[in-house]
This record gives sequence, structure tokens and C-alpha cells, in this order.
Amino acid sequence: MRRTSNLLGLTLTLALCTTTTAACGPFDASESGPVELSVRASVTDKSAMDAVVADFHRLNPDIDVTVAYDDADTLQKELPAELRTGEGPDVFTVWPGSGNPASVRALEHDGLLENLSLRRFSLTMPEGVVPVTDIDGGTFAVPVTFSGIGAVFSMEALDAIDGVPPRTWTELLSLCDTAREHGKVLLALGNATPWVTQLITYALVATTVYADDPDFDLNMELGKETFAGSGWRAALSKYMDMEDQGCFNPDPLDTTYEETLDQVATGRAVGVVQVAGVLSELRAAAPDLTLRMTALPATDDPDATWMPGAVSAAYGLNPDTSHRAEALAFVDFLGSARGQNLYNRSGSTLPAIPNASFTVDPAIQEVAERQKAGTTVPFMDQRWPNSAVQQTHFTQIQGLFEGTTDIDATLAALDRAYRKRA
Repeated sequence: MRRTSNLLGLTLTLALCTTTTAACGPFDASESGPVELSVRASVTDKSAMDAVVADFHRLNPDIDVTVAYDDADTLQKELPAELRTGEGPDVFTVWPGSGNPASVRALEHDGLLENLSLRRFSLTMPEGVVPVTDIDGGTFAVPVTFSGIGAVFSMEALDAIDGVPPRTWTELLSLCDTAREHGKVLLALGNATPWVTQLITYALVATTVYADDPDFDLNMELGKETFAGSGWRAALSKYMDMEDQGCFNPDPLDTTYEETLDQVATGRAVGVVQVAGVLSELRAAAPDLTLRMTALPATDDPDATWMPGAVSAAYGLNPDTSHRAEALAFVDFLGSARGQNLYNRSGSTLPAIPNASFTVDPAIQEVAERQKAGTTVPFMDQRWPNSAVQQTHFTQIQGLFEGTTDIDATLAALDRAYRKRA
């Protein structure tokens, strides 16, 4: 568990405050009529956040929470500017670590995040979570979900092609052929939505890089490794092999994230490589589907397969909010066992702050097992020194699919972006 000695004395009073109501010490709401609290969140977390908001309002009837949902691209582009101009929401999605313009490190650097070190949840976060939420000893986000990136399969669609989730690279390519023979694609791919472009690379890199070199990120930081000289080359090559093998739908660059979900929901695609939070969206679209998330294999040794698994959804508080007490109450609720369990139960993910009362969704049993076994690695962008690397990754993958670049040029571009350090 996280170190608490340096904060315990300062936070005893706040730690005793209930996290399911705004009426606690400095959080008392004195305004007449409901307070309107604004939240911005990712569209992939809609089901989970809607469930949390409904329960929070039942416990806090004097606080009305309105949530605006957007895709990751929109949030990363718009949130920083809105916060700088004083027009930002009270509470908002923030990306763990440092990999994009709306990440914890980027927003904290510009003074756009409230320090949440004195909240109860900050005292109970696991040590493994702290590096992507804390800066210089201060906590600047409440982590909510632990998610994986892997292949989410419709078991009904797998049964229809007489298939099972592949455990090796050879089985994966063979299953692509089998799906096509049955008039389906194995994996829906929506590279018209920029953030989707990264997911298959991440799923493969977990094995091609981190299974053999868990300290790769540290070695990158020290200048001992490069993208070009690492297993990133193998992962990108395999990504293109999957495209050549017909594993994806035609024209991925003209297919959106939403369209990939429709392909799975309607049985045209057997599955999709996505974050675990997509399970809730698929269930909303097709309640009768049985879904299962598995690691995407990159070698023919099942025991060597790793999976990206890390804090996914996290939220920050606007330091300029005019409803600070109510916003803190909502943040506290997100960090409580009740809020974490509700969010993750609805979103088919795992609590970022574990508690004994949570029941794992069978669809993500493998993610939970890998979290416990230590065969997960944080999402790659969470460790990058600037947002340029992720944006470069997006555009380079699109270029590979367009045929306007190649793997050597892609790796060189990623190395240049990494060295920007700003």
C-alpha cells in the first residue's frame, strides 16, 4: 500500500469525512436550490459514469451532475484550452502519466489541477498507481479504473466460426483466415478515430518489448534504448502482417470507433482490440452477447504473452471551480469503495484502488489474473515524456495504412518525438 506517514497527521480530519455525501465539514452546501456540477468524460466511460452520477445524486439530492461526453481526441484538444480560459468543467477526465496534452503531468505543469493529496482516497492508493497520479509528492487525480487492452471477442461469433480465443501468433493468423471463410472479419478496426490506431501496437508491444525488458521505459529515459532498436519494430511489422492477412475489415481508415462496435454487435466482426471499458458499450448495444477479453498474442509461446494493463479512467478537479465543496464531494465519491465498485461494475473494469467487496466481471477475468500475476505493463503513453510521441504514433500508423510511410520512418519519427522532452 501507499506510504502514509508524511500525510497522516495533516489528513486525519478529512480522512474521517464520509465520501458519500457533500455534507461534511468544509463540504457543506449552503446555496439554495440544487448546485449544478459540470463533468466532462470519455464516451467510452458513459455507462460507468452514468451509473455513478445517478447514485451520487441519490445520496446528494442538492447536487445535480451534468456530464458531457466526448471522444479522446476532442477531450485532449479542448480540455487544456478550456481550463486555461476559465471555461473548463468542474471535474473532468485526465489521462494518467504524461503522454498527452490532457495528462496529469501536462495539466499540473500549467497549474490546471487541484492538489488532492488531502483526500482519503490518496492515502489508500496502491504504490503501483502513484507514479501516474502523483507529481513531487502531490496527488493530482483520482484513479478510478484499472483496465486492460486486448481482444474483446463475441463468444457467439467465435462459436459460429468454430473458433476459440487464440493463444499464439500462429493461431491468431489462422483464425483471421477462418473468420473470413465464414464471411466475417476477425477484428473490427476503426483507424478513422485517431486514438484507436494505437491499441493494436500497444497490445503487441506488451509482449514484443516488455516481456523480455520490463525496464524498457527506464532505459528509454536513460538513453539506453530506442524505438528503432527495440521490439517496437516487431510489433509494427506484426500489425501490418495482420492487415495483409485480412484480419481487419476493409478500409480501416474510413471506419470509426462507433462503427467497429456496430460490427461486433451485429456479428459482422468476431471481436475488436480495445480497452476493457468497451464491454459496457457493447453490452448496451447487444445485451445478449457473451463477451470475453484476452491478451493479443505476439509469439508462439503462450507463457511469454503480456497484456497492457494500467490505470485507465482518472479524474481531475478544476482549481478554479466555483463549486469546490461539491466538486470535492464528487471526487471523494469516485475514490470511495462504493464509487469505485459502481463505476467498474458498470464499466466492466477493475477498481484502481482495490477493495475486498468487488466482484470481477467474468469477461475480464484474464485481466484480473494478469494484474495479480504481474504480466501486465502500463499503457505505453503513460511513461512517455511528452504528448508529441502519442500524436506521432497516431499519424504514423495512419501513414502505414495509407502506404505513405514505412516502419523504418515510423520508428525514426517516434524517436525524434521522444527526444523533444517538452
